[in-house]
Amino acid sequence: MDAPRRVLAAQRLSLHRLTLPITSSMKSLSYKLALAGTVIGSLLLIWMSLGIGIIGADGEPLNVVYAAVILVGIIGAIRSRLGAAGMAKTLYAMATVQAIIAVIAIVMKWGMPYSPPLELAMLNGFYVVVFTVCAQLFRFSLGRAEVTL
Repeated sequence: MDAPRRVLAAQRLSLHRLTLPITSSMKSLSYKLALAGTVIGSLLLIWMSLGIGIIGADGEPLNVVYAAVILVGIIGAIRSRLGAAGMAKTLYAMATVQAIIAVIAIVMKWGMPYSPPLELAMLNGFYVVVFTVCAQLFRFSLGRAEVTL
């Protein structure tokens, strides 16, 4: 076998290894719902933080801190190769980072007077709930109720 064919065979094998965990887990409806909820929740967070502004008035630079939540999600998805157990841990981490940002924003009075504490708590709480529900759906798709953290 010549070198180009070996490279092509290695690429096919590595691609197969990458997609195998995704396709085997995707049989579950709860996995599909969790993945869709994660993507939609993340896109909604990006839109609200950069477009509308969660903290303060429209265009407030502090809204960039929500990129940390998305970054945690991207790194977790890559590291877990979209496996259900790893994605559950990733979503719990995203919910935790979201909650930490909310607490810091409320304590530091970021965005006042445009974003009162109740508004910050409710908006950030919405995303904490979305990410936690998606994590629970990933756990449910595993067929068992526990994921060790």
